[in-house]
Amino acid sequence: MRGFLSDHPTVRGFLIIGLIAAIIVVLSLQSTLAALFLIANIAFFIAIAFFIFLVWRERREDIALCGFSMWRVWRDQHRYV
Repeated sequence: MRGFLSDHPTVRGFLIIGLIAAIIVVLSLQSTLAALFLIANIAFFIAIAFFIFLVWRERREDIALCGFSMWRVWRDQHRYV
């Protein structure tokens, strides 16, 4: 059995996921899992917002210049002459 699981990492991963799912069902931890999922969603959103803030802080002038350039191109393309 040890050689089979070493040769097939996908099967090993599915077995681990199945074991975790079985533990959650047996111990009735669905509400705890839902709360952890909500916390993970909030943490993911905060991490993305922090990354965007760091990129904005580092490249503030470039982003303002790109925004102005996009507005000028949009204005020139929508001017009916």
